[in-house]
Amino acid sequence: MKDAKRFDAIARRQDGLKKHLTAGQMSMLAIGGAIGTGLFLGSAYAIQMAGPSVLLSYFIGGVIALLLMGCLAEMTSEHPTPGSFGDYAEFYLSPLFGFLVRYSYWSCVVLAVGTEVTAIGMYMQFWFPGTPIWPWVLLFSAAVIVVNVVGVKSFGQVEYALSTVKVVAISAFIMIGIGILAFSANPTFGIRNFTDNGGFFPFGVKGMWFAVIVSIFSYLSIEMIAVAAGEAKNPVVAVKSAFKGTILRLFIFYMMSIALMLAIVPWRQSGTGESPFLVAMNVIHLPAAAGIFNFVVLIAALSAMNSQLYITTRMMFSLSRAGQAPAALGRLSKRGIPVNALALSCVGIIVSIVLSIAAPEKSFAVMMSISVYGACFTWLMIFVTHLFFRRQHTQTHLKFRMWGYPYFTLAGALLMAGLMITTLFTDFFRMTLWFGIPFTALLVAIYFYSRRGQASVAAEAPVQSLE
Repeated sequence: MKDAKRFDAIARRQDGLKKHLTAGQMSMLAIGGAIGTGLFLGSAYAIQMAGPSVLLSYFIGGVIALLLMGCLAEMTSEHPTPGSFGDYAEFYLSPLFGFLVRYSYWSCVVLAVGTEVTAIGMYMQFWFPGTPIWPWVLLFSAAVIVVNVVGVKSFGQVEYALSTVKVVAISAFIMIGIGILAFSANPTFGIRNFTDNGGFFPFGVKGMWFAVIVSIFSYLSIEMIAVAAGEAKNPVVAVKSAFKGTILRLFIFYMMSIALMLAIVPWRQSGTGESPFLVAMNVIHLPAAAGIFNFVVLIAALSAMNSQLYITTRMMFSLSRAGQAPAALGRLSKRGIPVNALALSCVGIIVSIVLSIAAPEKSFAVMMSISVYGACFTWLMIFVTHLFFRRQHTQTHLKFRMWGYPYFTLAGALLMAGLMITTLFTDFFRMTLWFGIPFTALLVAIYFYSRRGQASVAAEAPVQSLE
């Protein structure tokens, strides 16, 4: 009971947010974040690393995501708070780890917002070739910021609509792809593309494993179900429903769409300059199909950006209410929106504008490789936190129970640790740990420096008489 009261204190300091999100909106929120640029554009990088074996890469990434969601669903059902896994790390590990998880995740998703809006600028060049990226970044960023300022209810409705467009479009792509493979006489289409041009493993198992890192970036944001639970009408029901629906749909959408894309377009033609889905649409030669699908991938990036900006705002709000960020970032507008935290979370947009001007051809890849560190670190710490969570709840009747504990939790943690180490041996992600290790060291130094400052202030405060 004492532990429950301690966590209640963590939850109460984040009061004030409006609880308007439904279970359906939460499911679409997770899909909105996870089906975005990571699938539509990032998959091109994964294909170039792994060839057809990218299917195994996304399967392994999907299994890790499934294990992660199981751990999160169990912890979130007991503690639905806006700080989510940051709060869990603070309570079950230590305040230091709560600090590290929140800031690492915030920085990761802030940069992910930048990748989404950078991709939007790239997609707009389909209709306006030769135009710079940054004006499109400004235009669409303004629209997304307005949606997030208006209120969480409107945000949920907009995100539901945008995610529905993506779900319908991917379903249509899957049906068109199956139809093309079933009825087309074109000899370049078919599963032979899985083994031609170097075989299924053209770069060996190593290339397949490297591409798992990209798949983690693609699946990133499914964890936002746990954060959004803090603003859900019925969080326990919403979390259980969202967990079951999201994972199944993501598996089908990712595996089916990538498999069909590879069967239609030889993997060596899936360059990194544009979405491989657009390449597939061009190869099929359906009237206006490429233009329609470009609109869809633009909506996908817009949706992912929208949901990611929401989640970074809530994480910074949680940091502020925990006393680990300026108090102004924890203030709420009349609509219950932490607008100051939202303004700070737009820093990824600013970075994307600078990079799109300074290095337009490399901006997306640079932001993705740096963002991957925060994603891997956060997912690793979620698995570690779950191990300690279960140790304190051995006699508790949990509202949702993760299967295969502790083996599946340990497997998830080991896989994430392995992927983080792997980044050192890849050209594409080499800067991931070169950025991440100093960044974490800086966060640790800031944490202890701020704690020392707080202790100093407390020591100098006058002692009040009890008389």
